[in-house]
Amino acid sequence: MNEKVLVVDDDPSMARLIEHILQGKGYQVITTNNGLKALKIARSEELDMIILDLMLPGVDGFEVCHQLREEPNTADVPILVLSGKMDEKDKSEATKVGADAYLTKPVMSPELCRKVHDLLALKAAARQSQKTSV
Repeated sequence: MNEKVLVVDDDPSMARLIEHILQGKGYQVITTNNGLKALKIARSEELDMIILDLMLPGVDGFEVCHQLREEPNTADVPILVLSGKMDEKDKSEATKVGADAYLTKPVMSPELCRKVHDLLALKAAARQSQKTSV
């Protein structure tokens, strides 16, 4: 395992916590604290997954997710929304703009790791399926 995960959260302690958890599981982690930087990183790095907060300065997580889904090189990167927003309306909107999964803060480490693992496994299975059908 050497998957690269981008963590986008404007709360430095939350970003460090997620980074620590994921690095402990062997993931490479890049962190940023705003939507514009997230878009720039996503366009320049080969990412395997993005963990995205919704409430970000400048460009919010909904718009970041939407833009990532519009670009060919990031359209299939799994996006896990991790937000303090617990309203069903926000979860529905996140799904509409392209989020693959939604967890609410605070999140327990095993739940986060399980969701990251599951989304990466789905991505790997989809890639394998594409290879065998070509």
